[in-house]
Amino acid sequence: MRRERLWWGWLAAACLLTVGYYLLPKGVATNVVYNIIGVVSAALILVGVRLHRARRPVMWYWFAAGLVAWVIGDLVWQYYKYVLHQEPYPSPADYFYLSAYPLILAGMLMLMRDRRRGVRDVAALIDAAVVAVGLGLVFWVFVMHPIASDASASTSERVFGVAYPAVDVLLLAILARFYTGVGRRSTSIRLLGGAALLLLIADVGYSLLSLYSDVDDELLDGAFLLSYACWAASALHPSMRTAGAVAKQPGDARVGRARLLLLAVCTLLAPALLLIPGIGGDPVDRFVIAIGAGLLFLLVVVRMSGFVGQVQEQADQLQGLAMADELTGLANRRRFEQELRSALHAGPIQVALLDLNDFKGVNDRLGHGVGDQLLTVVAQRLRATLRPDVLVARMGGDEFAVLVPGATDAQADAIVRRLADALRAPVAAGGHELLIGASIGVADGGGTGDPYEVLRRADVAMYAAKASHDRPRRYTPELDKRTDEQAWLGAEMRLALDAGQFRLVYQPIVALPSGRMEAVEALVRWEHPVRGMIAPDQFIPAAERNGLIVELGEWILYTACAQAVQWRNRYGELAPERMSVNVSARQLAEPGFASVVAAVLSDTGLPAAWLTVEVTETAVFGGGRSVQAVQDLHDLGVRIALDDFGTGHSSLGLLRTVPVDVLKVDKSFVDSITTAGEDAVIATALIQVSNGLGLTAVAEGVETAEQAAELHRLGYRYAQGYHFGRPTAEPSFQDVRVDDMSFALYRS
Repeated sequence: MRRERLWWGWLAAACLLTVGYYLLPKGVATNVVYNIIGVVSAALILVGVRLHRARRPVMWYWFAAGLVAWVIGDLVWQYYKYVLHQEPYPSPADYFYLSAYPLILAGMLMLMRDRRRGVRDVAALIDAAVVAVGLGLVFWVFVMHPIASDASASTSERVFGVAYPAVDVLLLAILARFYTGVGRRSTSIRLLGGAALLLLIADVGYSLLSLYSDVDDELLDGAFLLSYACWAASALHPSMRTAGAVAKQPGDARVGRARLLLLAVCTLLAPALLLIPGIGGDPVDRFVIAIGAGLLFLLVVVRMSGFVGQVQEQADQLQGLAMADELTGLANRRRFEQELRSALHAGPIQVALLDLNDFKGVNDRLGHGVGDQLLTVVAQRLRATLRPDVLVARMGGDEFAVLVPGATDAQADAIVRRLADALRAPVAAGGHELLIGASIGVADGGGTGDPYEVLRRADVAMYAAKASHDRPRRYTPELDKRTDEQAWLGAEMRLALDAGQFRLVYQPIVALPSGRMEAVEALVRWEHPVRGMIAPDQFIPAAERNGLIVELGEWILYTACAQAVQWRNRYGELAPERMSVNVSARQLAEPGFASVVAAVLSDTGLPAAWLTVEVTETAVFGGGRSVQAVQDLHDLGVRIALDDFGTGHSSLGLLRTVPVDVLKVDKSFVDSITTAGEDAVIATALIQVSNGLGLTAVAEGVETAEQAAELHRLGYRYAQGYHFGRPTAEPSFQDVRVDDMSFALYRS
């Protein structure tokens, strides 16, 4: 804390000494105070370098050396005046005074040089030159020329007399550069600027008083003393350690009103001087003013050209930003549409739209940071896979577009296959190895010059690819009919739900070989007043896309639970013990889904143990909110069934992460169960896994008695399929007998 306060403690002490300087009687005492402030200031600069370990100590050594030169000059002058009783001009003291300026200027130049980046702020240099030339003309007319033209002075007097204002002009140029440069200035740097400014004010005042007034020039000693104090205070401030580092790039400079006013005034000084009586008549003054005016004109021209170049560069940068995606660096939608419009008029084109699979799940599970990394890697992979003349764009979210000019259908299809292969490889993002894929739709520009029509076609094909399990699809007019159908379904479903057009049917799940039905699976049907019965595989995808599956699923859940309670009240023990209800991935991803199920159970009065929720492997494969929802349901006492087991990406791995009670073995393994082959081997392995983990296995899609018998022989005790009963609104709850073998649902 003491180190941080040392600099302003010294400033306070120096101000008090300066006041004491004026209060003391003029003579030896005042000179002693003057010299003490100078010597202590130089010493404190060295103390500050050691105390704060300056990164650029040489700069501070230059400043200290300049102060020492001034102090030596003062001592030499005082020796002549008080010991020898002489006041010669010029004297040896003047050599020391003048030698201090190059040392100070060298330190100031080091301060303003950005050694880290090796860049120059050309605009600030030009502005500093404008200020220096304009004010330098004033120095010449009112100070330097009168001294140089004084015939009564000796040559040495005139040389030294001109040398002082000349170095002041150099100091002025450095200060102009200092205050017009870019970068955030620390306290230490501000104190350095203040010290140099006080020095300039004192020097200029001394020159003007010497020429035009008889006032005692020792009145300006206070400015010199405070300049000493500021040099030392700047070295004592902790920020001196990094003094000299520029905080911004030159292009960050802005010309404010004050800076613009200063430049305008300095530019107009040349013609203004000619209007002063007695100035324009001197040929030397006219010549110098003409040279200065010419320099100012050239500097302004260069500065304006720099402005124009900077504006053009910024316009180009803004154009680039407006046409590029900030995250991936790819082209954005605006540029893609412009390029597509131009390419359509130039010749044949092919457009592919890509939509990443389960990107929302990645964001939900791992956070948006990982999602952004995933998008960046995908963008790099797409760019690396394609030719340089192929445009890749991020259209928004997780959707990308590819524009291939001059390509045939076959060539575009080959490119799409390469893209699909490239996206199948794992992506490393945020410390995770993510398996992704993409739905890709392709379209050409045949028969249209509208870029939006081409994009629409590619979009239709992309959604068709989603429906065909991510196999790339090319646009055909038939896809439009399917799209229209899906749009119609989406609109009609809202009305159907309000009008009560949906019905539930129930398919038995039976036990082998007892023949008793102990559970049913609720399945939804749409009984349209015009089209008749609409199958689930037609309207469920539309419900998934428009989000209506959430509301529809809640209706299914409530209706099925209420029906189970009614059957139990009506048929008693003959009623099925459990009701199975399918739940979609969209429902599981909804916040508070477990609370919705709990509310339904409470409203209908169905015990949680009587409800089985069926989820697919793909719905919980990504983990995150979906798995948590399943866990919350399991904690309620609801049984969890993994539907279509064996067809997903990592079926066995899910058994370790998802709380499962029932495995529903997919129909594909049952179809050829009666013939020796891979399906029989897999079916056998699955029942062994189920038994080993203490789970209940249910074979789906059983259509013949031979299949049922073989499944029972392999160890299956529960089955479901048309062989035992088709879905119906009111199943028969009597024992089902088929070829003298009875079947029933699972008990636990």
